[in-house]
Amino acid sequence: MRAPARTRLALIGLLTLPVAVVAACSSTDGPAATPSAAASSAATSSTASPSAAAYPVTVDSCGTEVTLTAPPRRIVTIKSSTTEMVAALGAADRLVGTAFSDGPPPADLAAALADVPVLSDKVPGQEALLEVEPDFVYGGWESNFSADGAGERDTLAGYGIGTYVSPAACKEPGYQPDPLTFEAVFDEIREAGALLGEPAAAERVVAEQQATLDAVEPLDGPSVVWWSSGDDTPYVGAGIGAPQMMLDAAGLTNVFADVHDTWTSAGWEEIVAADPDVIVLVDATWNSAADKKATLAANPATAALAAVQHERYVVVPFAATEAGVRNADTVADLVAQVTALGIGG
Repeated sequence: MRAPARTRLALIGLLTLPVAVVAACSSTDGPAATPSAAASSAATSSTASPSAAAYPVTVDSCGTEVTLTAPPRRIVTIKSSTTEMVAALGAADRLVGTAFSDGPPPADLAAALADVPVLSDKVPGQEALLEVEPDFVYGGWESNFSADGAGERDTLAGYGIGTYVSPAACKEPGYQPDPLTFEAVFDEIREAGALLGEPAAAERVVAEQQATLDAVEPLDGPSVVWWSSGDDTPYVGAGIGAPQMMLDAAGLTNVFADVHDTWTSAGWEEIVAADPDVIVLVDATWNSAADKKATLAANPATAALAAVQHERYVVVPFAATEAGVRNADTVADLVAQVTALGIGG
């Protein structure tokens, strides 16, 4: 593991951070998204700002027990989904750094995030992380916390830094949502709200998202391929992750729903054989929707697909494809875009 600079260690040693973290063994007893009694108590609070009265809060985060004894004041987020979660909960003013952005934030969160420092375009190194003196790091993937990345979770705990991973990204059996549901996403919102001392904001976000879902009129099952990335071998949404959850809610049929994974590699021949009614194109800076359209048109096999010939495309930003506060709006957007194509109503 790469050691941080001696000056960083000295500085961290001087910090008084209200966090205790204990590594726990992985368990197969059940999902990790259930808040502790302390977190449940915090979730019923209606304080307008973070309050120490709701603490301590203890949660099981992908097999690591995390206890916060006071609201975190210096937060770093890794991945857009976690950055947007913190902003949606009204805690953007406590962000001292973000990293690994998947794209610009939605318009309603852009102003709150405009002045937050960006530590890295990818996962920040441990030294860069310690430079901003965080007391809490919220990661979108378990792999964000590695010796070659932001640092292993027990190492960061030794510096008094609490860590939390989006529960939807947990990979161990008993922790990975199987399948991911909106209830699990709402559980994360509430759990993050408890950890940040923003339980009332969490309940507001959940209520708003539930209202958005309730207003959706699902389509009648047009078939869809959700293409995330890759050219020679496309990487597509499979049967238990966020794409499947959103497609289900929108009344769309995922061609790869029978693959028991969050994402999967598929062959173009499989996609051609499926002849989907619609192709969802994930728009990312490294693999844009425009590039995907060009690839489909240039490949003689895919160019023959009706969805390609008639440009039956739906575009979704990459940041909306992982579990988080964008998912409900994405369901409504999927329905609107497919309806505009004149199919599935």
